[in-house]
Amino acid sequence: MKSFLVAILSIFFVAGCFAQQVPAPEENIPYLVTFAKNGVQSWGDDDFSQTWFFVVPKFQSKPVYIRIFDPETGGELDEKKGEFNSKTQYSVYGGKGCFSTKDVRDNQPKGNYKSGNLLYTKTFGSNDIYDGEWYTFGPFNPKEGEFVNEYGGYIFKIVAEGISGDDGNLYSYFLSESPIENKPVEGGNAFTFEYTFRLSDSPDNIAHLYPFIEDNVISVKISNFDFDNDGNINIISIAKKKELSKSSGDNVWATSEHKIVEQEKKTTLDVQFIKSKKVPIKNNNVTLYVTNQYGDMLPIYTMPIGGSPNSNYKVQFNQKKKTTTY
Repeated sequence: MKSFLVAILSIFFVAGCFAQQVPAPEENIPYLVTFAKNGVQSWGDDDFSQTWFFVVPKFQSKPVYIRIFDPETGGELDEKKGEFNSKTQYSVYGGKGCFSTKDVRDNQPKGNYKSGNLLYTKTFGSNDIYDGEWYTFGPFNPKEGEFVNEYGGYIFKIVAEGISGDDGNLYSYFLSESPIENKPVEGGNAFTFEYTFRLSDSPDNIAHLYPFIEDNVISVKISNFDFDNDGNINIISIAKKKELSKSSGDNVWATSEHKIVEQEKKTTLDVQFIKSKKVPIKNNNVTLYVTNQYGDMLPIYTMPIGGSPNSNYKVQFNQKKKTTTY
């Protein structure tokens, strides 16, 4: 696992600011999406819960914060069903079992997926004042997370759940060293095992998701939910320029199997959602997860480990109308 750790640290030291933001700018994904528990699955969320993990490097001594943009469900970004009536609960966990408990690697919120020590929780309703604003959880001592050596640091888990209502909550995260601004934690990292997200309305904006291919993987199954036949799903790797994956229709799952060659191990795939240019669907929410030949979930990162499979890799980060290219 040492090579895995080296790969993680090398990419996140170079592009640490991007790794802190979920979704990251390079992914071309506007927001995470979590619907309330009485929502309709055909709107793109299969289970009304979403779990993310943040890795804080073991050498980090300063406190860290998890910031949430637009945490409430009742504003301009959110998806209304009738009148806004929904509540979303965010809970941060650390300590032993936070990540190492097997139930966290599942595509459904069941069993002991809320394992570990509950460090912070808050519920936001439709009338809260955080529409278009940031809310900060913390401070957290890095050692309050669960230390996982192969990931290079302490892991914190955040679970977002729609606990009442039927609306869709669109939001984003940032791992920060500051409670009042987005100040990256150098070498920090973010990943999930099941990703529910909003696609851009623009057919020219391709979404990128980055599952990591561990050393023992010889094949993967890529499963996506409710893509609404909105285009194609293309896989690019260090060894393959293009391999199509099966696209899902409305309110159904689609799964396709793909062989992994030796060159692709310990790298990330680039799973691209390419919208139709003829009649692109607006407000399209999609869920995706990836498993290996044993059915084990693979981590999906906000940034490609070791760099993009595309040799012309460039990252553009827009902040205050300034663009930096790495």
